[in-house]
Amino acid sequence: MRGIISAAGYVPYWRLDRAAIAAFHGGRGRGSRSVASFDEDTTTLAVEAGRLALAASPHPPSTLWFATAAPTYLEKTNATVVHAALRLDPSTLAVDAGGAVRSGIAALRNALHSADPATLVVTSDIRGGLANSPDESAGGDAGAAIVAGSGDAETLVAEYLGGASATREFLDRWRAPGDVRTKQWEERFGETQLVALGQKAWAAALANVGLDAASVDAVLVAGPHGRAVNSFLKKLGRPNAVTLGDTVGNTGTAEAALLLAAYLETAAPGQTVALIGLCDGADVLVFRTTEGVEARRPQRRIVDQIEAGNASLPYAKFLSWRGVMPINPPNRPEPARSSASAAGRSIDWKFGFVGSVDRSTGAVHMPPARVSFVGGAVDEMDPLPMAEATGTIVTFTVDRLAYSPSPPVIFAVVDFDGGGRLPVEVCDVTAEDITVGGRVEMTFRRLNTADGIANYFWKARPIRGAASSAANEEG
Repeated sequence: MRGIISAAGYVPYWRLDRAAIAAFHGGRGRGSRSVASFDEDTTTLAVEAGRLALAASPHPPSTLWFATAAPTYLEKTNATVVHAALRLDPSTLAVDAGGAVRSGIAALRNALHSADPATLVVTSDIRGGLANSPDESAGGDAGAAIVAGSGDAETLVAEYLGGASATREFLDRWRAPGDVRTKQWEERFGETQLVALGQKAWAAALANVGLDAASVDAVLVAGPHGRAVNSFLKKLGRPNAVTLGDTVGNTGTAEAALLLAAYLETAAPGQTVALIGLCDGADVLVFRTTEGVEARRPQRRIVDQIEAGNASLPYAKFLSWRGVMPINPPNRPEPARSSASAAGRSIDWKFGFVGSVDRSTGAVHMPPARVSFVGGAVDEMDPLPMAEATGTIVTFTVDRLAYSPSPPVIFAVVDFDGGGRLPVEVCDVTAEDITVGGRVEMTFRRLNTADGIANYFWKARPIRGAASSAANEEG
């Protein structure tokens, strides 16, 4: 049977308290929204979600779909960066399904209808708008990833029962390439169109899977038009089974997969759930959880990431990160554009964070080397993936002079568990909170952007929450 093999979500560490927006502009705000750091983009969010989904999947994917409404590149395929960072096999097809919010749930639908044994669907979005706009406060940044494929009740966490879609051309929300602001037609018009299409797809989906509405245990409705989503839920007479609006916000392209991943983290076997997307039409996907849903939870649950978030981000820094109110950086030269040829010669290290280990001595080399620093053996190395390694900070420096769009830069020397030492930038931490002896893990980030080229590499971040206890036990 066809269905979901694993699902996971990634919520960035930083949060913006909506009261901080209100305090700046005047008004009221409730809850908080997730915020991608200055060194995160939709590609890095997708990588982090993909890492979690693949860790819970027993099968490597043969196809990768990447969907986002805010791609880093046009013309160039963004999914190939995700492919490289996840160290997927060269035979794995990596393609984009981007440009529209609906592409997130559409990519998942296509994967469920595909004949590929396993397809990784990664979705992500960074939501914003003009300062003090509804989109700025209601939006949220996140990534979500789902491995869809074929298997039995033990392999799958949820069986795909079927679904339906309804499409009609109408103008609701739009954003021209390069624009920051998303514009919207009169709300009642979009609400009328979306609710009608949602009802049509809902009825067709129930007929296709042979169920009545009462047999569906939970519904998950995603869409950027909040008024339409609420109105549709009232028509169904159901609440949303998962709500992230007060803690994460509306995550656009990633929302449907994020809601489904969050639901599966706590679902019991035998539950029927309908995932519904309302955007430029309506899509309904119906699943039934299997025995595998309790056995293969992701390593880091969405609820744990939400609880570990930091809501102290100043509104001024948020505006700076979004380019709305750029600050004067340290008076040092801006970085030159990264070299395509140099990156091409070190794909495994740069994107996959793969070092090398001396076969005879076990000495770990980071970056990988031909000559061992222990014994001097030449070309006696094996590749050593380090992206999942954890380590300890042995010393650090806070550099307020190095160029950065969000100074200061925090650098640390990290001793990795099992061997290996590397000076590396530390993210998701303030200068006041970093300490010698702190435990860290690796995360895929954007070092800088020059001439339109995003320069990606790996940084260290503090291990927090439940993951911190597990890492300390292993270390």
